[in-house]
Amino acid sequence: MAKRTTPRARQAAPAAPTSRSRIVLGQNNYGKSRVRMVKVSRSGKTHTVREFTIDIALQGDFDHIHTRGDNSACLPTDTMKNTVYALGRKRAFDTIEEFAILLCKHFLKGHTPASSATIAIHEIAWKRVHTRRREHPHCFLKGSDERRTCSVYMNRHGLDVSSGIEGLVILKSTDSAFTGYPRDRYTTLPETRDRIFCTSMTATWECGPSAKPRTDYGVLRDQVRELLIQTFAIHRSESVQHTLYAMGEAVLKSCKQVRTIRLSMPNKHCLLVNLKPFGMINNNEIFVPTDEPHGLIEATIQRE
Repeated sequence: MAKRTTPRARQAAPAAPTSRSRIVLGQNNYGKSRVRMVKVSRSGKTHTVREFTIDIALQGDFDHIHTRGDNSACLPTDTMKNTVYALGRKRAFDTIEEFAILLCKHFLKGHTPASSATIAIHEIAWKRVHTRRREHPHCFLKGSDERRTCSVYMNRHGLDVSSGIEGLVILKSTDSAFTGYPRDRYTTLPETRDRIFCTSMTATWECGPSAKPRTDYGVLRDQVRELLIQTFAIHRSESVQHTLYAMGEAVLKSCKQVRTIRLSMPNKHCLLVNLKPFGMINNNEIFVPTDEPHGLIEATIQRE
């Protein structure tokens, strides 16, 4: 497995300056962000539309670019953008992980000063329109805000692949409670055994290195997504944390190649409206949805 140093890695606090200290360049990377691409695959009259956003980051022997203004090792970020379009046209791929690995290999093979590459991709769904009880061959509707995601880090010794989904909005109208929590003088939240549970979930998972050559990323993503949704639906929740753990546990039990999964679940509150001033009883029927502020619950579930 690659020894990973991400562009966002936390750096150690610098030592206090001394009379002999010198100024040096620390961790650095550069690349192209938010490269957008729509790919239309044509099979006769039947087309497939896919939309991607790609982020590219290279690390390597780039000191002289910063310290001397020597650009001989500086591959233009515009070239990176054009590479995305050219390889998107030339190469077929089923999953975003395959395309990210392809891009990593290209940049490391063609640009010697680069020692590692990180490619992050998210994909927006376009769904085929149905007309006259059949799928239209070339007309599409944009789907929800849910996105497929991946991040591939590769150096000259190996690679790490993480897959995920973002913006999976899911709600259930009961089987969710929140009671028994500590109270102090600032606590106003009433306990409840019956509340709406709504979240916009982000999930990211990694597979063990031995599983990677045999991983079908598309099939695995579908399996993980279905397990997350099914567990959310049937779990009797005592808190967001309680359900989050149950969801991650279900994935690890059923998908043996997944070694770790991280879930981020903002609690999208739906607040019960007080109808007593109007002489009405609100029996968990009328709520007001709120976006901010919201609780944010995150955890990693992993194998020992």
